[in-house]
Amino acid sequence: MEWLNYHHLLYFWVVARQGSVTRAAAELRLAQPTVSTQLRALEQGLGEKLFARTGRRLVLTDVGRLVLRYADEIFGLGRELLETVKGRPTGQPMRLTVGIADAVPKLIAYRLLQPALAVPQQVRIVCREDKPDRLLAELAVHGLDLVLSDAPIGPSTKIRAFNHLLGECGVTFFATAALARTCRRGFPRSLHGAPVLLPTDNTALRRSLDEWFESEGVRPRVVSEFEDSALLMAFGQAGMGVFAAPSAIEREVRSQYGVVTVGCLEVLSARFYAISGERRLKHPAVVAISETARQRVFG
Repeated sequence: MEWLNYHHLLYFWVVARQGSVTRAAAELRLAQPTVSTQLRALEQGLGEKLFARTGRRLVLTDVGRLVLRYADEIFGLGRELLETVKGRPTGQPMRLTVGIADAVPKLIAYRLLQPALAVPQQVRIVCREDKPDRLLAELAVHGLDLVLSDAPIGPSTKIRAFNHLLGECGVTFFATAALARTCRRGFPRSLHGAPVLLPTDNTALRRSLDEWFESEGVRPRVVSEFEDSALLMAFGQAGMGVFAAPSAIEREVRSQYGVVTVGCLEVLSARFYAISGERRLKHPAVVAISETARQRVFG
């Protein structure tokens, strides 16, 4: 059986937090060569480089960032254990680490996660945004409790995970008031030749839009494509084009970005999923997310 040397992990943790071996050695009251040797031993034991040197700075590698997250959890639990054994209240909130696929609009993510902060026990939410495949890889090694995505995992996915449909809604088109006046008449055929802002083609919404444009023979003028939905909406706010967003956040989009509704397409659906490593949701905060999404956000 392989064992993790927690002394080595501690030295790594301090170096990562301090940003240099010199400062870490001072905090640990050890010689710099000792700390460096322990770091190398941990890297050899894991078979991965944890730091890369950029000039005089130490920068965490991708594996180093993953190890740091576990180290934060391990030593945080250690502190909590000591407090509990000594009979003192820990004051530690329940932790929920959520991966948010970069295609999920920020306003949708906020509305989905908000109920987690209203459960009786205090919850601390840690959000990580990335590509879905990277988030699922972290879910597989228990680096995440949950992944929010605009698409379910497919049958070819190698990891053991389960889809939980949170809800679906239509798609609404928005624009500045001046641009909307030219596009409202004859909507949605009026989008033919109109300037539009689209999400990139790796998103479920873009695929749905492309299929609808093709089936209806509508050829808009694509001005720009965006991976980040907030940036897309900022361009829409500036009058650069018509853009689409899930109808569930229509009111928030109008309020936050100062745009107006051009029209809604109920034939298009935007779906959102919670992906977890368990078939039945148990975490109180996750249950609150799921129930509120179905009853209020998409109800």
